[in-house]
Amino acid sequence: MRRLRACLGAAAAVGLAAAGTTALVAGSAAGATGSANALSDRWYAAAPYLMPLDNDPPDAAAVMDATGLKAFQLAFVLAPDGGGCSPTWGGTSPVSSDTAVKSVVDSIRAKGGDVSVSVGGYGGTKLGQTCADASATAAAYQQVVTKYGLHAVDFDLEEPEYENTAAIRNEIGAARILQRNNPGLYVSVTTAGTADGTGWFGRQMLLEAKSQGFTPNNFSIMPFDGGFSGAASQTSALTNFNQILQSTFGWDQATAYAHEGFSGMNGRSDTGEIFTQADFRTVLDYATSHHMDRFTFWSLNRDRQCSPPDNGGRTSGTCSSVTQNPWDFAAYSVKFAGAVPPTPTPTPTPTPTPPGTGCKPAWSATAVYTGGAEVSYAKHDWKAKWWTQNEVPGTAEWGPWQDEGPC
Repeated sequence: MRRLRACLGAAAAVGLAAAGTTALVAGSAAGATGSANALSDRWYAAAPYLMPLDNDPPDAAAVMDATGLKAFQLAFVLAPDGGGCSPTWGGTSPVSSDTAVKSVVDSIRAKGGDVSVSVGGYGGTKLGQTCADASATAAAYQQVVTKYGLHAVDFDLEEPEYENTAAIRNEIGAARILQRNNPGLYVSVTTAGTADGTGWFGRQMLLEAKSQGFTPNNFSIMPFDGGFSGAASQTSALTNFNQILQSTFGWDQATAYAHEGFSGMNGRSDTGEIFTQADFRTVLDYATSHHMDRFTFWSLNRDRQCSPPDNGGRTSGTCSSVTQNPWDFAAYSVKFAGAVPPTPTPTPTPTPTPPGTGCKPAWSATAVYTGGAEVSYAKHDWKAKWWTQNEVPGTAEWGPWQDEGPC
């Protein structure tokens, strides 16, 4: 099943894929230039894909201002076009000498955000295909983690790589090594979606992970480019994939959902399927109600309206081919992460509660709070700006809690 991802040009023909791995690097990466404090896992799980070098990349900082988005999934790291076991952007730009992507990363972090990096995708040659074994593959990916001081890396295993048994063994082995060597690593593996959940090669990939004793944070499927029709067909595929996870790993339903992710395509897909904002809303509701671990999409480069809006019935790498406002689909990533996008008009500043009046319920380190939740801590009331757990109110200037005054 082809997944062209509507990319433009030779370098952009890299395609989409979503296989996430997030790494909080204890040693070398922690000291890398430009490294930043990690966001919550929920943000990395919500990060939409962004090609920083191709497909007319939008200004990430402007997207952050417009939507409240904090995390981006940068795509794609591949083997060099001429062969070898060293990481490049799109097969042509060596990571070791990169400054362009580094500049994008720095601009995002300067605004309090962060990035994950996606390895693999549909096009080009993958490091799992060219490196000698899992250890060599992991060493190549560790260069990326170290270069950018990453807290997240995304493994995208799909056609044609996932039809190569040795390559998948190298990729899964590399993910396991990175997870082991980088404490706190958030790992997601994304593969093709079918009406049955995933196909034969996807199931073989899951069995390879099981045989290596590797459990990422989630396995995500891409339910598009396979005869899908709107949200109902996608949620049906997610239900079926949940059953595959249960049977493969011996998990109960809740555990399987907690290790399951969704990676969609906004607007018109490569094969002409249409996924509107309403479809994304339905899948988002399904993902949150079933406590799924991940909700992402391909891509931010496409999250804007074409001219004409339907793009003449064609799929584009730089616009969605559906009627929309800029960043309509990114708003669902923000909602999944638990944040609330800014409203067009400023929200009035709340009047501080006079000292001595009743306080909100006491903050709890074990409770999960979503945007708008109110608590009290240290004789002040606080309101959550986005999803948070075990983040003490008032300890970080740009943290999840807004001080509403003494109580």
